[in-house]
Amino acid sequence: MSEPSIKQTEPMTVAFIAMSGSYQQIPLAMGILYSWVSGRGLEAVGMPMGVYLTDPASAPESEAIWEVWAPVADDVEESGPDAKGLGIKKLPAMTVASVLHHGPYESIGPTYEALGAWAVEQGYLVAGPPREVYMSDPATVPPEKYLTEVQFPVQKT
Repeated sequence: MSEPSIKQTEPMTVAFIAMSGSYQQIPLAMGILYSWVSGRGLEAVGMPMGVYLTDPASAPESEAIWEVWAPVADDVEESGPDAKGLGIKKLPAMTVASVLHHGPYESIGPTYEALGAWAVEQGYLVAGPPREVYMSDPATVPPEKYLTEVQFPVQKT
């Protein structure tokens, strides 16, 4: 884990797929999403992301609600989700607590805990669902070399 920081994200437009259940579906969701993006002639820009709308401490993974995002060029109108959970949304700039997690996704829990504690120590409250920016391609990088940026939207207390 790198040193946590507070930073401002840029506004962005993302294609998304709304999902529920096991996180083991993430590779499938990524494939569906990027096929959808490509099929519409959209330009993917930036790294894929995930946003986790259900707190793992309050619901089992089988009931988890989450989305996978593909940042796309800004000239796209908001839409959806369609019948398959796919759509486009515009995200505002926001202040986030951020840290880089090094290693497999399965070992990310302590990184979340450490970032949350650090944010509170710095005088911030978590103000939205956590998101992950996937900076490594699991098809080409072994799990011990994965880099994932964990972000918590925050506001000053």
